[in-house]
Amino acid sequence: MGKWTKESALRELKYLLAEASKLQAGFSEQHTQWVIRTLEFLEEIFGRNSRYYLSFASLKWQHTGLAIVGGPLFPEESWNPQVGFRRLNQEAFQQDLEIALGLLNAAHKRLERFEIDSVYEGKDTPPESSALIRIINLAELGLRKVMRNKPVREKEVQDAFENLLIGAGIDYSKEKDSIEYSSKTYIPDFNFPKIDLILEIKLCHTKAREKEIIAEINDDILAYRTKYGNLFFVIYDTGFIRDIDRFSTEFEKQNSVIVRVVKH
Repeated sequence: MGKWTKESALRELKYLLAEASKLQAGFSEQHTQWVIRTLEFLEEIFGRNSRYYLSFASLKWQHTGLAIVGGPLFPEESWNPQVGFRRLNQEAFQQDLEIALGLLNAAHKRLERFEIDSVYEGKDTPPESSALIRIINLAELGLRKVMRNKPVREKEVQDAFENLLIGAGIDYSKEKDSIEYSSKTYIPDFNFPKIDLILEIKLCHTKAREKEIIAEINDDILAYRTKYGNLFFVIYDTGFIRDIDRFSTEFEKQNSVIVRVVKH
């Protein structure tokens, strides 16, 4: 959920609605990909306990139960029942598609009315979900504002972020945990036990540092995954990372890994 903002979630909903209008009646590769993407989105934004996720997940996309085919209205089906079964499946598919469109439109309206952290109904309680969103927002919206001078040491960025956490009243521990992995000891900059989260801050202040950070994050993910479910990496860049999306996307393909690049 951490990778979503309200704006990006609304854009995704519009995309899913637009793609739904292109689906043909019946199963296809396009339909399967759309269903999977929609399920993942609804789970991440609204949670597995939400009416949107549960209702969408219950759709069968084909006829179920007993049925009568043929008769005066469909004489062809009397001697070829398969034609009747295809008709029933197409009708059921179209009906479920209309239900899905209604669910997505309702979800869009709800997300327009409320903030993203208040619509989630999953295994995490609303306060926990809210805390994660607040931490991400501190990095994205607050960190640059408190860095008045270009930092030359990573500790400067860590101290600035710690001040933001204190000001926001968020409970945390700093460099208190240690994880042994592959003959090395890893100590996260910040950890938040209540939401199963660690946060690492890295400073990209030289051209060579970008490649070093990539290697460090890959190592950190392997180590921290042995103990924590959610990993958040904040990269403070003073002008050396050109393609932010490319830098972050590869890491965020992994489940529960969040990467944000903050430009000075």
